[in-house]
Amino acid sequence: MPVAKKKNTVKKNNTLKLKFDTSWSYDPAPESKSAATINKQYDLFINGEWQKPVSKKYFNTINPATEEKLSEVADANAADVDKAVKAAKNAYEKVWKKMPAKERAKYVFRIARIIQERARELAIIETLDGGKPIKESRDFDIPTAANHFFYYAGWADKLEYAFPNRKTEPLGVAGQIIPWNFPLLMAAWKIAPAIATGNTVVLKSAETTPLTSLKLAEIIQEADLPPGVVNIITGAGSTGAAIVNHPDVNKIAFTGSTDVGKIIQRAIAGTDKKATLELGGKAANIIFEDAPIDQAVEGVINGIFFNQGHVCCAGSRLYVQESVAKEVIRKLKDRLESLIVGDPMDKNTDIGAINSKSQLDIIHKYIGIGKKEGAEMYESSCRLPGKGFFCRPTLFTNVAQSNRIAQEEIFGPVLAILTFRTEDEVIEKANNSPYGLSAGVWTDKGSKIFNMTKRMRAGVVWANTFNKFDPTSPFGGYKESGFGREGGLHGLLPYLNLQNI
Repeated sequence: MPVAKKKNTVKKNNTLKLKFDTSWSYDPAPESKSAATINKQYDLFINGEWQKPVSKKYFNTINPATEEKLSEVADANAADVDKAVKAAKNAYEKVWKKMPAKERAKYVFRIARIIQERARELAIIETLDGGKPIKESRDFDIPTAANHFFYYAGWADKLEYAFPNRKTEPLGVAGQIIPWNFPLLMAAWKIAPAIATGNTVVLKSAETTPLTSLKLAEIIQEADLPPGVVNIITGAGSTGAAIVNHPDVNKIAFTGSTDVGKIIQRAIAGTDKKATLELGGKAANIIFEDAPIDQAVEGVINGIFFNQGHVCCAGSRLYVQESVAKEVIRKLKDRLESLIVGDPMDKNTDIGAINSKSQLDIIHKYIGIGKKEGAEMYESSCRLPGKGFFCRPTLFTNVAQSNRIAQEEIFGPVLAILTFRTEDEVIEKANNSPYGLSAGVWTDKGSKIFNMTKRMRAGVVWANTFNKFDPTSPFGGYKESGFGREGGLHGLLPYLNLQNI
């Protein structure tokens, strides 16, 4: 517990005054690992059962906070992908598309309930495998994943209301590839609308964070989902490429880097495969002089540092109106000093581990670029753990619009701060980016908010908040941030063929 310790006494004019040392720290409050079970080895989940990889190859998944091995996971090759796609196609043709929608809804709802029941275990595994703080896994990732299954369970038998005067038909087999930053949540974003609308799924998790996806496979077994409706496999880039290129896959859903998204676009060009791509981002977070400054500062911290910057929509470009820039920067620096960086399993930790050494190297590379470009760097004075992949929260001031740290996605706890004078200027600067995934606006003027949101080229614009998600709200981007939407009613559309009645 934080305690103000008595430092010394001063007697002046016969009045005794006390001075206190207000520095304090929290005692460790680690979450127990005992509630989670991680197998020593995981096979591939195909056709409702666990199957050995054809190659008989496995790879390790490690805890990025300790660099310790957690488990070894099957490395699927093209033959394994073919087995999974055939199982999905068979389940689609013979069972799933023929099943009444209200019956499909029961399965989706059952998955949501089991996720709730196993929420603590899932949160622990998400943190151990991914490095994010346990309070983020516990309070956001896992509940939001369950909510997506609940939400789409509700839509399964109501598609006629979602798309009035249109006949809806599922597409067939959906090939889905998810990233390492929100493993279970990204799986929920993709699987829930796909199976609710009558499609079957082959999903590949990220090679560095496969464990909660494999736990989801256990949940799918427990929910008695018909074999082959959801198949979950593991592997690296070649595994994902085999899914994209398989002729019996009717839909590709990918979340990841812009470079890989472009490769997928080229691969499916000339085919009849539908696709949704949610790619990179360099979100502009804008603070006007009339904004609630303390609230805005906390929103900036939440938007870039609490998640280690490991979100495509992280508010990594901060634009501050000149008249309040000094105040905002001072408050941000003070707030950085109060952030706790360390063991992700500790409930007090604000910033956990970077997901992998390769990602940490990329972050350090960009910090070096920022220095070379002449920006002024400030980083927290916190002590980093001796083992694991950790990075101090860092901000840069005196950043130019053309600087690489203001234009390129870093995917780490690094904030670039720029200033502006007028609305027109900040709109031009905010839109001057190859990305267009998300943005934030902080002001107490509603008219200014509507003006900004109308003119900003971003898929999501938050007003006086940041990084707020809900299953009912669509999410997606423009330009090199991809196309298509996930979440909400809009998230049903990529998994359906619509015909006029």
